Amino acid sequence: MSATALIASAAGLTAAAGVVELAGVFAASRARRAAARPPTVGAGVVRPGGHATWSVLAAGPAAGAVRALASVGRRIARPAAPADLATRLAAAGRPLGLSVADLMAVKAGGALVALLAGAPLALALPGRLPVVALPALPIAGFWAPDGALARRARRRVGTMETELPDLLDLLRVAVQAGLALDRALAEVADRHQGLLAREWRVAATELALGVPRERALRDLLGRCPAPGMGAVIGALERAERHGAPLAETLAAQAREARANRARRIRDGAAKAAPKIQLAVALLLVPAVLLLVGAALVAGLRG
Repeated sequence: MSATALIASAAGLTAAAGVVELAGVFAASRARRAAARPPTVGAGVVRPGGHATWSVLAAGPAAGAVRALASVGRRIARPAAPADLATRLAAAGRPLGLSVADLMAVKAGGALVALLAGAPLALALPGRLPVVALPALPIAGFWAPDGALARRARRRVGTMETELPDLLDLLRVAVQAGLALDRALAEVADRHQGLLAREWRVAATELALGVPRERALRDLLGRCPAPGMGAVIGALERAERHGAPLAETLAAQAREARANRARRIRDGAAKAAPKIQLAVALLLVPAVLLLVGAALVAGLRG
């Protein structure tokens, strides 16, 4: 009974995390379907009241759940946002068009929902465990969206790091063909369907609309914190400010990005080997031993 209660309490602690994670999956599926369409600048435009437009939350149960959490959170509290929350939100791709105020409302709502959902299970725990579990419920619900944002940002960084070498090669060819930097970014983004290309397309659209180049590139780096992107932005700024040659720099950065990608693949393979050995030791070896034992028993009976 105690083990069952502990498991149920753990499920209550992660309820809010599951809601936000499902919302992230929903947003990722929408982004994949929209990969072939030019993005709309300002999809997460903030209304005068300080909240996002929610236009991307028009459908889907996960989106509705996030919207309900935000609505509840706005009614119970207005917690101050951390200074780096906007940066982390941009690095995660601004899922569901959430603004900083919306995310803080979701966090407050998640804390309340986690407390209400997990309180009966926490109170059923034996001994003094309810004293520990009850305060932990709202804390877990409040911090769960931050964990979901971090996981989403890591996935985006991995995808962007994989796409970066090809985009750099295309950008180098466009620059060598004599295109201006703004036009080269737009052409490369239009000819490559991927997460990083979509972010480049947003930057090219902002430049075409008159956004200052320094701001557009800074925002691009905030949305794309993949390894190597800082060097790329620096090279673009130097080329614009001082007229530094860009093609050779892009070629060198593409080679370095490919080397980093290969190194990451080798590291992942090295980390996978012990896991495979553990699975073999825990699953396959006992199964083989059972088969051998069954054959021996059958032979002895015969």
